[in-house]
Amino acid sequence: MKILVTGAAGFIGYHLSERLLARGDEVVGLDNLNDYYDVGLKEARLTRLVRHAKFRFVKLDLADRNGMAEMFAREDFERVVHLAAQAGVRYSLKNPHAYVDSNLVGFVNVLEGCRHNDVQHLVYASSSSVYGANTEMPFSVHHNVDHPVSLYAASKKANELMAHTYSHLYGLPTTGLRFFTVYGPWGRPDMALFLFTKAIIEGRPIDVFNYGNMRRDFTYIGDIIEGVLRVTDRVATPNPVWTGSAPDSATSYAPYRLYNIGNNSPVELLRMIELVETCLGCKAEKNLLPIQPGDVPATYADVDDLVRDVGFRPETPLEQGIPRFVDWYRQYYGV
Repeated sequence: MKILVTGAAGFIGYHLSERLLARGDEVVGLDNLNDYYDVGLKEARLTRLVRHAKFRFVKLDLADRNGMAEMFAREDFERVVHLAAQAGVRYSLKNPHAYVDSNLVGFVNVLEGCRHNDVQHLVYASSSSVYGANTEMPFSVHHNVDHPVSLYAASKKANELMAHTYSHLYGLPTTGLRFFTVYGPWGRPDMALFLFTKAIIEGRPIDVFNYGNMRRDFTYIGDIIEGVLRVTDRVATPNPVWTGSAPDSATSYAPYRLYNIGNNSPVELLRMIELVETCLGCKAEKNLLPIQPGDVPATYADVDDLVRDVGFRPETPLEQGIPRFVDWYRQYYGV
């Protein structure tokens, strides 16, 4: 197929593009290469992708309405996997307008491109952040998620609502994927695992929020990509038993679906740090700090719908995933 991957120079977009190319798909990778984090890392990912004959890179900002419309009209995509976004919970406290431009305006441009050019299926990244103030565990796509605790989370919830509108009005099949704490080789430098590894190697203390009382459903990048591929190949369909008298938020009478992709096994943050220490052969000096605005103390994914519909359950343990990340980090940075 001919597939658009937005955010192709990003962590998940790079890995997904590699897998799509490996199975023979034609991939157009879009990215604006912004400087939210090290552009050199994004360019290094792209350098690996452009070696493939079936990959083409388009440098374009999602918020460029005319540029996006022209690209969609020109390329005639069969599927779109929309991963580009302004990421980061804490950064949304400092620069909220970046989230409006990318995650709201940009998403409308993606939806319009799909609508006007007969895209067969739009798959887009949501986030476990949408669960916000929810405390019932594990988090289920069938739970209400109307109490976000960061603008980033609110923008991702808005994406889900916007997608449903287009599924309802125009019959556009859309599937939203709520990712849970993705980690692994070629990861994002603003994520905890990357920050901890870098600081420990450089002999600097690490900031551990909520005094270490955090639990995360750490999900290895390979598991995320397998889930995205399977969902992309399964075009969203209406739920024939959906009813407005007892509405199910994960499905619809329209071709609309939501899935969690998480490891279904939350781990204490201090355990993650312990594994990094073991891989590096040295102890971390910890600054124990209060929980930060916008953070939640725990995440835990219910993946029953994913297992039922596409036959896949993420299961890579941290004990396997963290050594793979640390090995990549040492090799990439020559440490």
